[in-house]
Amino acid sequence: MSCYKGKYADELIANAAYIGTPGKGILAADESTGTIGKRFESINVENVESNRRALRELLFTTPGALQHLSGVILFEETLYQKTAAGKPFVDVMKEGGVLPGIKVDKGTVELAGTNGETTTQGLDGLAQRCQQYYKAGARFAKWRAVLKIGPNEPSQLAINENANGLARYAIICQENGLVPIVEPEILVDGSHDIDRCADVTERVLAACYKALNDHHVLLEGTLLKPNMVTPGSDAKKVAPEVIAEYTVRALQRTMPPAVPAVVFLSGGQSEEEASVNLNAMNKLKAKKPWTLTFSFGRALQQSTLKAWAGKEENVGKAQAAFLTRCKANSEATLGTYKGSSSLSEGASESLHVKDYKY
Repeated sequence: MSCYKGKYADELIANAAYIGTPGKGILAADESTGTIGKRFESINVENVESNRRALRELLFTTPGALQHLSGVILFEETLYQKTAAGKPFVDVMKEGGVLPGIKVDKGTVELAGTNGETTTQGLDGLAQRCQQYYKAGARFAKWRAVLKIGPNEPSQLAINENANGLARYAIICQENGLVPIVEPEILVDGSHDIDRCADVTERVLAACYKALNDHHVLLEGTLLKPNMVTPGSDAKKVAPEVIAEYTVRALQRTMPPAVPAVVFLSGGQSEEEASVNLNAMNKLKAKKPWTLTFSFGRALQQSTLKAWAGKEENVGKAQAAFLTRCKANSEATLGTYKGSSSLSEGASESLHVKDYKY
């Protein structure tokens, strides 16, 4: 198979490897305007551009936080925003050694003839948008495909359709200079056990890598953003060591060593759970040819949001909460996180939202 060897090949390989640097990970700050509205509602803050900008400035300018991050995923609005002092967010990131990324999908639509399964939209005009984002400073992209576990789900149709969509997106990004994050999220909703989640995860990842190969995607210039292998949200919990074992095994069986890193999604786990599970994977003695790191949204921001509550006078307190989570996850990528004895408000609460839309 000949994969992409175009003008961006070396840059894609270097940027993907950089994002996967051990000790660093990704802040997912690409909530759509609707989703950020739901977060704001929980702290009684109005969903207007100035508040969205203020929250993101709070995150990006937290002293010491960027050293624990290698990338930040932005929503289109945020890519072009500036700090209150007039400095573009993209410049703030670059100076902090962080690559700006961009969410490029247009959300999910129902797949006809299925039991509520979905496919992701956004391929139309994607090449042109990628060119604009690259010009604006973005160096990687994200596209979220969503699958669910049910009595007969995910169907083979949904698996194939989403795998092909991710592969089309990936090659279009690479042709335009952006490292694609391939995100096939299997929702945690349901009462299934961890074995069922492992089975579905392995089938989905196998289909994704077959599609990526078929589409001649340069695997060294991509990243994978999967769910951790866990029991369903309505099932009995298992120990972090069990999640680590099942998750790493699913990756060993399906994920080529050519891919430099896995950037896990938190999928509605509490901040602390997500960190502890990631740490357990990095402590696990097993063959792991890729870096195992994070691309967390809710699991990096929940206690920060609570501490901030939209008030200027709380910015310092909120930034301290954000730095705590950045440090915790940085340590978890090295397997050295000891757990937090004093969790800030919001760090231990479940962030699970049924049928989560981003």
